[in-house]
Amino acid sequence: MEFKICKESIEAIESLIAEKNEKELLLILEDLHYADIAEIMNELSGDEAIYIFDILDSEVTAEILLELDEGIREKILKSLSPKEIAEELDELDTDDAADIISELPDDRKEEVLSELEDLEHAKDIVELLRYDEDTAGGLMAKEFVSVNENWSVLTCVKEMRKQAEHVSRVHSIYVVDDENRLKGRLSLKDLLTSSTTTHISDVYISNVDYVKVDTEDIEVARIMQKYDLEAIPVVDEMGRLVGRITIDDIVDVIKEEADKDYQLAAGISQDVEANDSILDLTKARLPWLVLAMIGGFVAVNVSRSFEGAMEKFGVLFFFTPLIAAMAGNVGVQSSAIIVQGLANNTITGSIWKRLVKEVLLSLLNGFFLAILMMIGSHFVLGVDYLIGITVSIALVSVIIIASLIGTFVPILLNKYGIDPALATGPFITTSNDIFGILIYFSIAKVILGF
Repeated sequence: MEFKICKESIEAIESLIAEKNEKELLLILEDLHYADIAEIMNELSGDEAIYIFDILDSEVTAEILLELDEGIREKILKSLSPKEIAEELDELDTDDAADIISELPDDRKEEVLSELEDLEHAKDIVELLRYDEDTAGGLMAKEFVSVNENWSVLTCVKEMRKQAEHVSRVHSIYVVDDENRLKGRLSLKDLLTSSTTTHISDVYISNVDYVKVDTEDIEVARIMQKYDLEAIPVVDEMGRLVGRITIDDIVDVIKEEADKDYQLAAGISQDVEANDSILDLTKARLPWLVLAMIGGFVAVNVSRSFEGAMEKFGVLFFFTPLIAAMAGNVGVQSSAIIVQGLANNTITGSIWKRLVKEVLLSLLNGFFLAILMMIGSHFVLGVDYLIGITVSIALVSVIIIASLIGTFVPILLNKYGIDPALATGPFITTSNDIFGILIYFSIAKVILGF
């Protein structure tokens, strides 16, 4: 059953910490998953979290470190000596250890690395730190099981037993040549059903998906999602097997990318969380709010250029919020579908066909909404038929233009290497508001002649 935190349980734990009742605390925590303990610690103050951390075994605390919020983890790491941090890292796979150590200041990194007892482990961590964190090299772990194509099945089993001691979970068995170049993968079934004298070269599967160390993390996620992979091997520029990436690492990548796109779509330019400082939150939000305000000034200026309409047809201005809202909503709908397609790599075919499709879809939606507009404006608001027709024609035109902008802009941004999620935020809403008002009054001027 999923663990749930409640206010009463946190207060009880805080009370036990205040009393320094270590025995009762351990009784509460001993049956909890490390992720649940981390969730509890994230709700405590820094000193309280440190107290919990200190009374637990290092096998548990190493895993807890990975699950903690950055702020709490930073405080705990500051409270530990380089030797104590090294002891925690010795319990982790190389990729997780590299993630932790990358957060330390440079001087502490060297101290911690020098304290690691397993020199091979330290060497692997140093190698991983050289890769960009947003690449396959930055995601991969050095723990994997590989066998030589020239080995017999008997030799293979013996060597696998040695390697498996250092691997927490064996997802796949990779086959390499004498130069450690990736050749394929080995089925456990084929291994078990083959004679002990059979050579691996006779039974391994040559068809294996892999990525290179410089492959972007998002592309790795796309490949693993497409082929339903639990793990994928990583090779260097020469095709040598250097690591493997597992699904748990990819889930983190997908979550981070989704969070970033969601914030970008909401007009937040930096990766922030609710608990960040007011200054950080302001810096993330303010740029887009300034842009929205500038866009508002432009919209006001566009409206002012049609002052003549106020004198003759003042009722037109009552429909301005409706037109602007429809333009923004349609633009966001269109861009959201395109951004999702780009993210999932499902946007195929000619861009012109897609634009034609959007026009036809907009005509259908616009026609339906225009009929509702004419009926509502006349029978509910008592507006003259000519005004109703004018607003309805403008509404259809605005919907078409907004959908085209919402479709074209994210594709254009993606083509030039800019995150297309930008097109679902205030940028697309503000620009469509301006275009919507301009188109609305221009059409009204042509029909009503002011």
